[in-house]
Amino acid sequence: MNNTSILAGTDLVKKFRISSRNESTALLTALDGVNLNVRTGETLGIAGESGCGKSTLAKVMAGLMQPDVGSVRYRDVLLTDLAKNDYLNFRRKTQMIFQDPFSSLNPRMRIGDSISEPLKIAGMAAINQRDEVVRIMSAVGLDAGQINRFPDEFSGGQRQRIGIARALAAAPEILIADEPVSSLDISIQAQIINLLMRMKTDFNLTMMIISHNLMVLRHICDRIVIMYLGAIVESAPAARLFDRCRHPYTEALIAAIPGFGYSPHDSTALLKDDLPSPTNIPPGCRFHPRCRYAESMC
Repeated sequence: MNNTSILAGTDLVKKFRISSRNESTALLTALDGVNLNVRTGETLGIAGESGCGKSTLAKVMAGLMQPDVGSVRYRDVLLTDLAKNDYLNFRRKTQMIFQDPFSSLNPRMRIGDSISEPLKIAGMAAINQRDEVVRIMSAVGLDAGQINRFPDEFSGGQRQRIGIARALAAAPEILIADEPVSSLDISIQAQIINLLMRMKTDFNLTMMIISHNLMVLRHICDRIVIMYLGAIVESAPAARLFDRCRHPYTEALIAAIPGFGYSPHDSTALLKDDLPSPTNIPPGCRFHPRCRYAESMC
């Protein structure tokens, strides 16, 4: 890892207009002035409760969604300034792995054809595609004899390996994994986590990992970013975050980890109440309604 930025988001704002039961509309704030810098070769973790904006941030950084305000730079060039071919190259170099591996695969397409799609788009000769697919399948722990099977013939863990193989076939520089193990059994989760760590080294990747599970991020990431209601509230090296976190929200998330540093009877460190609605973000410090340290003048 070095300090060179490969991907950077500046002042990112993203809002969605939603309709309620009484047919009135409201603006849901998914990103609220987010600044994020991803360094070449690092594994960056993004954590926070459901609805905090993690997945929206990943899609904006990957160019799959346009921010309402702010910009994304790839190797210090604005995505909006990239020529068409350069933008297509960025999209190929930035690949996503999704939470549900089954829904991200075409159920009518054999897995060999799914994995080879990026090779076809890149212009690889058809005669070489099968050998490359077999090589990538082997790298992620799939048997070459499975190449003509359909997605519904595989387990959840195997389907996630197929999703990883398909992403790797595009020869990416950046791999963004959105909750890649949350839908899998505990025993399979460890296998996929270890696979991602190995692929990072073998394919020289920069990675962004989104997860609710801070222990997963502690194990796999160089740096962890904590999000709350569309904003980043803390960013620190993984080890330091657990040893000396600075934000009470981070403290509360760590306190909720069973057996990690807090007595199960010490409920004062735990979060109180539910996450406020992102359509009505609290004024001032957005965390103050749930913060055990909150005062009228913090």
